[in-house]
Amino acid sequence: MFSQRLCTTGCGRQTFSGSALCAVHSTDSEAEAKRLSEFIKRQGEINDISVCGLHFDSVDFSHRIFYGCNFSGASFSRCLFTGVMMRMAFFEFATLSFCDFSNGDFQFLSLAGASIDNCSFEGSELTNMNFGGTIITDSTFSGTNLYNSRFIYSSIARSEFIDCNLKRVNFIKTKREEVSFKSSNTAEAIFEMEENK
Repeated sequence: MFSQRLCTTGCGRQTFSGSALCAVHSTDSEAEAKRLSEFIKRQGEINDISVCGLHFDSVDFSHRIFYGCNFSGASFSRCLFTGVMMRMAFFEFATLSFCDFSNGDFQFLSLAGASIDNCSFEGSELTNMNFGGTIITDSTFSGTNLYNSRFIYSSIARSEFIDCNLKRVNFIKTKREEVSFKSSNTAEAIFEMEENK
């Protein structure tokens, strides 16, 4: 797993790879994001990288393999993650807008508290995922396997979960508005807490 290092200014924020400072205290966080983007694009497999708090716009991360990476607090606009394989990664409190995660294989990721807007996860494996407390708008998860994932306390609006595997998916305490579960196995999902008998 990535090493957790805190900013040397004492602010308590995590640093990103190759820096002793966090994104807030970096003298040029845009250049740092470009440096890390170029590094990722040169690799087929990326291990233990941290990009906490950085912003990425229109970067193609497709067809890479990621293990134990930290994307917490980062923002991604119009980025491609198509065909990616990712294990044990953190996107906690990240912002994802107009990104494409389709046809990927994602397992054991945490997106707790993230904001997901106009993103596609179509045709992906999204198993054992934590979407707890996420705000999801205008996105599609259609054709995905969401086995054993959690959306507890999430807010989901104008999004599609069409023809998905929802076995053991937990939607307890979610707010849902204009969400389609057409052709998905909703009977195997958990929408309410069971009362003690």
